[in-house]
Amino acid sequence: MRFNETLKNIKTYEAGKPIELVVREFGIDEKDIVKLASNENPYGASPKAIEAVRDMADKIYLYPDDSMYELKAALAKRFGVEREEIIIGAGSDQVLEFAARALLNEATSVLMSKITFAMYEIYAIQQGARIVRSSCYRHDLDEFYDLVQKHDPAIVHICTPNNPTGDAIDKEYLYRFLEKVKEPLVIVDGAYMEYAAYKDERKRIDPKELIERFSNVLYLGTFSKAFGLGGMRVGYGLAQKEIIQELYKLRPPFNITTLSLKAATEALEDMEFVQSSIAKNFAQMERYIAFALTMGLEFIDSYTNFITYLFPKEIPSKEVAEKLLKMGVIVRDLTGYGMNAIRITIGTPEQNTILFERLKEVLDEY
Repeated sequence: MRFNETLKNIKTYEAGKPIELVVREFGIDEKDIVKLASNENPYGASPKAIEAVRDMADKIYLYPDDSMYELKAALAKRFGVEREEIIIGAGSDQVLEFAARALLNEATSVLMSKITFAMYEIYAIQQGARIVRSSCYRHDLDEFYDLVQKHDPAIVHICTPNNPTGDAIDKEYLYRFLEKVKEPLVIVDGAYMEYAAYKDERKRIDPKELIERFSNVLYLGTFSKAFGLGGMRVGYGLAQKEIIQELYKLRPPFNITTLSLKAATEALEDMEFVQSSIAKNFAQMERYIAFALTMGLEFIDSYTNFITYLFPKEIPSKEVAEKLLKMGVIVRDLTGYGMNAIRITIGTPEQNTILFERLKEVLDEY
């Protein structure tokens, strides 16, 4: 059997470890496990969305509405865009895949930050494209512009706030870059934008304004983070109609389930729940900052629902994450990203207290 040569250059994406795996491997009772690795909303989803899914359960034998009329109408209302400017994916990852397949091949390149969401690279390599990275995890858009001039990439990825680091760029800084870059598709990944907009108005990117001003931009959003629907796998892309029409040629039929569509539509009707979750997130974030200062840890100022702790070389982050795992606390080690760091989802007050106690116990060993 002869597989595609490009597969040799692809590292399998490693998702955050599930609770079930820790139960199996370490024999820890499920109720004693704290999962803070995948940036899920620890307060769950809107009760309205949950109730809507229950009410739809007897319809799961039917294919979903492939036009996704209700969800598109709800998104169009929220952002003030037209339904024809929206594409829905099984997570925003799927929209990324559509874009990669539409634009990339062996003759093209893709530009991204030194440290950013791993799927940008994976989808690009699948298409045979060359990867160009900036020199820093922060989005230095002056450097990005120089790299655009030098490499003429087909796609430029800008993740703001950035995953897995948590930093974000100002809207005006982004706009100055976009004013100069007219040719490649610029994908602005706003998976955590609800958090950034709450914390700092300067970081808020309005998708309607963005796609109206810049014809070469695709904005991505998701229901997996602030909306608490990670298990339903719903994301979306917003762009001018010409871009969406091309991406639609790559969309498989019925790519979103009946229950997922309903949950996402109802979640948009309960922004009070979303805002409450975000407020709780940043209240708890203060505890993480205080812990870092007390323990002498460096951290990256975060505009998301997670925080990244940076360790000195004598404290290997992989070792720290493994010790926490055996204690029933799941965090994300960033060694694979070239960072001696761990990324921790901001949990509930109770979860965070457990994390602080166990992380202090681990760090006191060094």
